[in-house]
Amino acid sequence: MEIWVDADACPSVVKDIIFRAAERTKMNTTFVANQFIKTPPSQYIQAVQVSSGFDVADNEIVARLHPGDLVITSDIPLAAEVIEKGGLALSVRGDLYTAENIRSLLNMRDFMDTMRSSGVHTGGPAAMKQSDRQAFANQLDKILTKFG
Repeated sequence: MEIWVDADACPSVVKDIIFRAAERTKMNTTFVANQFIKTPPSQYIQAVQVSSGFDVADNEIVARLHPGDLVITSDIPLAAEVIEKGGLALSVRGDLYTAENIRSLLNMRDFMDTMRSSGVHTGGPAAMKQSDRQAFANQLDKILTKFG
């Protein structure tokens, strides 16, 4: 298993959790973004900077992904591609995307996009709370223990 991180919108506190987990488990972890991502010196952690553009980082992750790899992202369409390719997908809030829940999550995302495009202000995601960070760390540990 390798870990792939959709790093453009990944919160710093989540990156720190991932850095520690990668070192602790000696798991190869790659942060993919269209901007420079500062990573600690480690033989297990690397960053890949891709050109800017719509879904360029997502496409890079999907191209490099192997079945059984873990992708950390809040991008639901990317999570759907990961699941389709046999990978695991985890949100930065600790929600595991699965074959059972991804279709309804995609439908809700599309519905909210339709609402926004029709002028309805839907607000953004809530700020990360301590409980979100804890949920992410717990779910990541559970996955790495089971599959790592």
